[in-house]
Formats: sequence, C-alpha cells, structure tokens
Amino acid sequence: MTQEQTKKAEQTKEIIIDGKACVAGRIASFVAKKALQGSKIIILNCNDIVIIGKKKDILLRYRNRFILGHAGQKGPHFSRVSDRIMRRIIRGMLPRKKTKGREALRRILCFKDIPEKYKTSEKIIVAKADAINFLKLKDICILIGKQNKE
Repeated sequence: MTQEQTKKAEQTKEIIIDGKACVAGRIASFVAKKALQGSKIIILNCNDIVIIGKKKDILLRYRNRFILGHAGQKGPHFSRVSDRIMRRIIRGMLPRKKTKGREALRRILCFKDIPEKYKTSEKIIVAKADAINFLKLKDICILIGKQNKE
C-alpha cells in the first residue's frame, strides 16, 4: 500500500480491501490497526484470502478446531463460513474484552464476494501471497462442510 493510498483512505475514514490472493495474517494485522485508529474497514473476496503453510497442516488444524466445538458440547463453536473465519482471525488481534476493541470489531465488515454496492469503488490490496504452499479460506470451508464445491 502506497503512502498516497493511505492518505486518501485516512481522509475518507472508510477503507475497502480486496482480499483476492492476499495473506490472511497480514490483512488481519493491517485491519486491526486501522480499526483501532477509528477507520471503518470493509474486506471483500474473503473466499480468496490465503493462509500460508503446508496444506496438510492447515487442514488438520482447522478440522481439529471445528471438531472440538461440535462434539455435542457447549463450545467453543467455530464458524464454517469464510467471512466469519476471517473476522475471527482479526478478532484475535484486537483487545476485544476492552471497550475500544469491541468498538473496533464493530467497524469491520467482511464479505465472501463483492456486493453490488462496492463493485465500482476503489479497493486497496494489502499483501499478495508469493509463497508456493498456501490454502484458500474457501477450501477450508469446503473441508469443514458448509460451502458446496463450485
């Protein structure tokens, strides 16, 4: 992200991020910082956000986390939808038990695709994935069982 894009985003106080082929952790840290500063953040294309690492390890970690919350117990419940998973990653980087963290989390919106309202708006790309080993959030959701293969 260039300085010109940052200045323009700070003036509008609404930042729209395109998550296509971007790294989940880098987006989450950027979004958490900007949300704590008071900006409204909108993340588009959450299906195409990637998590870097070996596919086998990533799938095993998310599958175990999902089974833990759905074994007939009271929780913790883990979402099976890509925009909710991304929101959960961001929540981990915010002080959510404090007032400023809860307010910052309310300023963050995540979408699986691009809604009609944001198709013509200018989007920011935070950090593209240049690694060989990665997995999209959409693939994780398919494994867990919520979304159908497209």
